[in-house]
Amino acid sequence: MAKITFEDLLNAGVHFGHLKRKWNPNMAPYIFDEKKGIHVIDLNKSIVKIEEAASALKQIAKSGKKVLFVATKKQAKEIVENLVKEVNMPYVTERWTGGMLTNFGTTRKTIRKMHSIDKMNQDGTMDTLSKREQLMLSRQKGKMEKVLGSIADMTRLPAALFVVDIRKEHIAVKEAKKLGIPIFAMVDTNSDPREVDFVIPANDDATKSISTIVGHMTESIKEGLSERKTAKSKVDTKSEEPAAVEEAK
Repeated sequence: MAKITFEDLLNAGVHFGHLKRKWNPNMAPYIFDEKKGIHVIDLNKSIVKIEEAASALKQIAKSGKKVLFVATKKQAKEIVENLVKEVNMPYVTERWTGGMLTNFGTTRKTIRKMHSIDKMNQDGTMDTLSKREQLMLSRQKGKMEKVLGSIADMTRLPAALFVVDIRKEHIAVKEAKKLGIPIFAMVDTNSDPREVDFVIPANDDATKSISTIVGHMTESIKEGLSERKTAKSKVDTKSEEPAAVEEAK
């Protein structure tokens, strides 16, 4: 996969930070300058951090594990949903439900309930219920699907969390930290990078910046998945060879 360039980041406005008065001092190592009271992020450092994060996410995908993407802010929701769907990873773009990770057992029960309602629709069980019961279950499923539908295939805790705006998603970050789940995140100049394992210094407000960074991460995941598929195919081929030799005898 092609490495991200300085020009890519510059054109996407990744370097635009927040007003100086809103900064978090812990972001000082990633700030290049100040222009008209606004901090400018050092894109050379962003490039290094982006590639570190991309490489780590690629390995996670290659190992067959899941990365949960979290982005509930308005300008990020649609971008993240569209990009993450392509690599079949779970995501949360509506509302983060407290305990989604730390109380994962309950989360899984809710997802199972959602699946059971689907099954009732498929096998005709729903038709045997009263209209009132059908309406109640449909509404219940709708509410569950809105919040948990995008993580319905996540059967276990994710191997990592990717977050757009750690201030906005502070509950998700706190839960991941408590469970020791590695956190990858776009970190703007008003946020504390110490909360994150893989810091990506970047503008987390502009749609083009979000699209560029998340797009690069999902491309890395796509590459990891592809390499996993190729490796698995080679293993399957080798395991079939002895059988073919025996048959030839």
